[in-house]
Amino acid sequence: MVKNKLLFHLARKQIRIFNRKVFVKLKKPSSFYLCGMEKYLQELFKDQSYDPQQFFLIAGPCVVESEENVMEVAEKVSAICAELGIPYIFKASYRKANRTSANSFTGLGDEKALGIIQKSAKQFSLPSTTDIHAHEEAAMAAKYVDILQIPAFLCRQTDLLLAAAETGKIVNVKKGQFLSGGSMKFAVEKIKLAGNEKVILTDRGNSFGYQDMIVDYRNIPIMKDHGVPVVMDCTHSLQQPNQTSGVTGGNPQMIGTIAKAAIAAGADGLFIETHPNPSVAKSDGANMLHLEKLEELLVQLTKIRKAVIS
Repeated sequence: MVKNKLLFHLARKQIRIFNRKVFVKLKKPSSFYLCGMEKYLQELFKDQSYDPQQFFLIAGPCVVESEENVMEVAEKVSAICAELGIPYIFKASYRKANRTSANSFTGLGDEKALGIIQKSAKQFSLPSTTDIHAHEEAAMAAKYVDILQIPAFLCRQTDLLLAAAETGKIVNVKKGQFLSGGSMKFAVEKIKLAGNEKVILTDRGNSFGYQDMIVDYRNIPIMKDHGVPVVMDCTHSLQQPNQTSGVTGGNPQMIGTIAKAAIAAGADGLFIETHPNPSVAKSDGANMLHLEKLEELLVQLTKIRKAVIS
């Protein structure tokens, strides 16, 4: 009986450990899971009908391979999300700047690829996002998308964060594979000090040895303490990098596991790369979820979300 009471009370508290001392911050039972959608996200999803208590989804192919591919994914995912009441952001990289091999596909050309992302977003009334890799890219990409994503490897680059912030767009910073959730407060501070309050943080796992990743779900509530929405990247967290073959490996069969645990841990959103045929994808095919499998997974995730906030 005492044990059950203890578990009940712990479930209503957020425990933070700092310098070997435990600080307990009381919260309302549901606020850990549902903090209320930020105004800038409400504005982002104004053209969509959705359940405000659901998580939001960032999904699309890894990179713009062709207009046909982008349109197919955007149409399919937007229809699924509309049916399930999930707010949806279309994603695709316009250029892949971080590839294992010099022979890997990097893109169709910056302006062409950005134009395709913009066209698909307009056609299906979706907000969109893409990643940037240098400060001079921020203003260019901001003309085409609603959210600028900062890659995990670059999350500490002050000039990149400031350039993204100065565009006035929402800035989604991926947590470095080498960082704790707590240390991401400095990325948030840099963006806000530049006058931009519109920040999202995304966890994409931590390096585990040379060729694997592991997810520490404590980082979700820790990063939520920075006062911004937190997303779980369910595909890149399953990467198996640094392969001697020159092609990054992955465990896409575990995408559902990562996503379900993230929703249970209180993630506000999920990031999932998906493709009609990952085996022929030009980038990160080993990590992407087959487009045909997305709907079944999202149905399961909406049920988990409803359970954890009830």
